[in-house]
Amino acid sequence: MRTTLRTRRAARTTATVTALTLGLALAGCGGGDKDTGTKEPGPPASSASALTLPDLKGQKIEVAAVWTGPEQENFTKVLEEFEKRTGATVTFVPAQDPIVNFLGTKIAGGSPPDIAMLPQVGAIQQAAAQKWLKPVGPETEAQLAKNYSQGWRDLGAVDGKQYGVYFKAANKSLIWYNNAAFENAGATEPKTWKEFLATAETISASGVTPVSVGGADGWTLTDWFENIYLSQAGPEKYDQLAKHQIPWTDASVKQALTTLAELFGKPELIAGGADGALQTEFPVSVTQTFTGGDQPKGAMVFEGDFSAINIAQTSAKIGTDAKVFPFPAVGAASPVVTAGDAAVALKDTKGAQALLTFLASPDAAAIWAGAGGFLSPNKNLDLTAYPNDVQREIAKALLESGDDFRFDMSDQMPQSFGGTPGKGEWKALQDFLKNPKDIAGTQARLEADAAKAYKS
Repeated sequence: MRTTLRTRRAARTTATVTALTLGLALAGCGGGDKDTGTKEPGPPASSASALTLPDLKGQKIEVAAVWTGPEQENFTKVLEEFEKRTGATVTFVPAQDPIVNFLGTKIAGGSPPDIAMLPQVGAIQQAAAQKWLKPVGPETEAQLAKNYSQGWRDLGAVDGKQYGVYFKAANKSLIWYNNAAFENAGATEPKTWKEFLATAETISASGVTPVSVGGADGWTLTDWFENIYLSQAGPEKYDQLAKHQIPWTDASVKQALTTLAELFGKPELIAGGADGALQTEFPVSVTQTFTGGDQPKGAMVFEGDFSAINIAQTSAKIGTDAKVFPFPAVGAASPVVTAGDAAVALKDTKGAQALLTFLASPDAAAIWAGAGGFLSPNKNLDLTAYPNDVQREIAKALLESGDDFRFDMSDQMPQSFGGTPGKGEWKALQDFLKNPKDIAGTQARLEADAAKAYKS
């Protein structure tokens, strides 16, 4: 997902959502939801966008993204609405991870897609440095100015030029749990890391493995680390490590890995143990948490609001069977780490610019929001578009934070280090899951790989 960046912006608009904001937003998520089901994507809810799109009849547009399964299906609904409004024919192009490498191959072959969905800040920066991207047009600029906070706009800009439209956001600081397994064990929602470990032991004593980990996908492990690191080391250190202004051999990294080892070092607390986790892909880590009634393979699973997509593939109902609480505080406050997917244009065509404009509008966001497993940074999206109270409150917390958020650390890094399967941080943390006692060795590997990536 990221390849080496030769130029990086000096400043990034990142801050921390307060634990209080998220805590209040999720306070009612444990139960009492009046609307807990998900629904099919449909026409957008009414909005204040007053969006006008051009007649594109006869034009063909290709959109590349790494989304598969339900995510691809839901995004396709968005594209179909654009087709209805403009007359264009839009084709979804499945992209491989890392998407920057995929796009490089397409460009070298003379057949780039019109639009690509980039899942990292670093990917936007690299693609811009390679001169692959086309700046957004005035219509898109107007939608961004109307619908987005400055922080999200800045994340899609490079050297003062706006390239990206953050269509899909994520809150990656949530722990979802099987309510039946919790009730059977007499467990309660923990607020601190110490309480989280105690809750895991309580659930384990009831005969259910407490934590499901999708370790086959290295990005989930980077999220574990980042949440612990942000809460424990604080936002200033977080920013420094994200920019490699401090080394991975820093004492703060040792402390975070030591904390993570308190979970990873007890294989009995992880579904399938370390070996099983390393063979479990993220979607399965979620679905196996919400199947089997009160005897699931894992009682809790950590990941973002998008986990709702996978929960919807089970019979569990969000807010009743599947509940959620904020990532427990390791330091003074619970962390909140965000991420997102930005649309960028690789061709400066009327169709590409019109699609960017549409994706920057609340009309487009409302379509996927209705399907669930989606969070929009678009502040003019009507919250009633979301399918249940849980997701409405998560979205509300994100919007109320304004520009106060920290973006996923690995997504800010050179792709060769922070976002490539089998390499860099992903591989180092997978090895750490297998051998969590090797903290010094893990730090040394992380620093060696990071130093190489940032110099390239």
